[in-house]
Amino acid sequence: MNHQPVTDVDGYVPVIDISARDSDPGRRALAAAIGQACRNSGFFVIVGHGVAPELVDRMHEVTTGFFALPDAEKDRAAALPGFSGFRRSGGTTAQSLDHRSPPDLCESFAAHVTGELGDREREALGDYWATWKLANRWPRVPAGFEATWQEYMSELGALSCDLMRLCALALGLDEDFFDDKFDRHVSSLVANHYYPQVEAPLPGQLRRGAHTDFGGLTVLHQQDDLGGLQVLRGADEWRDVRAIPGSFVVNIGDLLALWTGGRWVSTVHRVVNPERGDTSSRLSIPFFFQPNHDAVVEPLSPPEATGDRQRPDAVVAGHWMADKTRKLFAAGS
Repeated sequence: MNHQPVTDVDGYVPVIDISARDSDPGRRALAAAIGQACRNSGFFVIVGHGVAPELVDRMHEVTTGFFALPDAEKDRAAALPGFSGFRRSGGTTAQSLDHRSPPDLCESFAAHVTGELGDREREALGDYWATWKLANRWPRVPAGFEATWQEYMSELGALSCDLMRLCALALGLDEDFFDDKFDRHVSSLVANHYYPQVEAPLPGQLRRGAHTDFGGLTVLHQQDDLGGLQVLRGADEWRDVRAIPGSFVVNIGDLLALWTGGRWVSTVHRVVNPERGDTSSRLSIPFFFQPNHDAVVEPLSPPEATGDRQRPDAVVAGHWMADKTRKLFAAGS
């Protein structure tokens, strides 16, 4: 590679080839490209990431197989209560921005990297209710579901760790700045199944309502042949994020935007409905890379911090994320 990692750009969400991240010149070029994307839209698409296509295909196969099961079988892995497991309703993501809208038109399955810890270990993850303190609830079928999800979470965790190291370089920090803030991360993996829309949606009802992610990094796989993800540009312009074969969509959440002191943006996005008469389904699988529950997030000083633009107060990552999650679940209950 000639150290020009941006291979395609629509002017807002660039496509970045990260295959040169094993060399110093390549990492510097990647950091520059990522920094520009995060200042502009907070979204970018990565290719050349090294995650095996076979694993991605297997992940898609077992997850699609789960959502094809009868409701009674899926309910055996229902989240009771909380986040880990199967949820018939996608909730109301727009509530995260205090927007009122009907429930999202999707069902989901979720797991946490901490969900296999012992009871005492999970209880030590903060003295408050939090989704990462819940044990994972795995379905009995399809065969290989749990093992595939565990392998996928491990691979996406490793990829996200290196993306955070590139983010540190992009912010002018030491490359290992975030290492000890994510070495016990409480990340989650979610599969969103956007089922066929046989009936017309209610007014304002979408597959996923407009929202921002509230944590660190999101690394999303979306089906190659089906779109629907849109990112807000300006006040009212929605831009499609193309589904590129072999890619992941990466965006930063509210917590990381706060961490940067406003240098980077957490951008509103949504998943729109298909055209009427299109009864196809769609699967998207976001990995939410979240810091250690006890990581203290001290925002960097804003650029040209003068006058009233002072650095925001520090927050504890776990409290921040738990408060946001409670608000989201309250809306979807």
